[in-house]
Amino acid sequence: MLNFVAVLEAGQKISSTVDDKLIKDIAKGSMEALHTLYEKTNRSIYAFALSITKNTHDAEDVLQETFLKIYHKAADYSSYDKPMAWIFTIARNFALMKIRERKKEGSLEDDNDVPEQDFSFVEDVGERIVLKTAINKLEESERTILMLHAVTGLKNREIAELLDMSINTVLSKYNRTVRKMQKYLEEEGF
Repeated sequence: MLNFVAVLEAGQKISSTVDDKLIKDIAKGSMEALHTLYEKTNRSIYAFALSITKNTHDAEDVLQETFLKIYHKAADYSSYDKPMAWIFTIARNFALMKIRERKKEGSLEDDNDVPEQDFSFVEDVGERIVLKTAINKLEESERTILMLHAVTGLKNREIAELLDMSINTVLSKYNRTVRKMQKYLEEEGF
């Protein structure tokens, strides 16, 4: 059976920890620190933005705007040993602004798909298609929690804080999502 969470984790987990020192170095104007942060987190932030906007172009814009804001506001970061929560809050705010902009413009069409490049690390084309299809069947909140857990490596407590949900809600949605994915994959013969 295809272990979808393991597949997601293998492809996009944050390579190493992001700490307060990195943010403080960015506040001092270090482009090297900004580059390091980008290399460690860009795929996770993009996946998070995509789970909210459901539009690849908007997710790319959110990614860019997030790093610009990090660079300009790093000095305002308060050290709570939670730099990823701070970063995802910035990304979430930009993603929600993108959605509001699309509503105002009347262009609510979305890609309704997690883009192919997000699963390019899955070598078997059939498994890649099934994984994409299964994730696209999830509700927005389920997809967001799954992506934050599997792709970014955030703990349930951190996800609860980030999404302003109770820990019990996050745990139940995550477990329900895993069961839903397993059922779909079993029906597809994986």
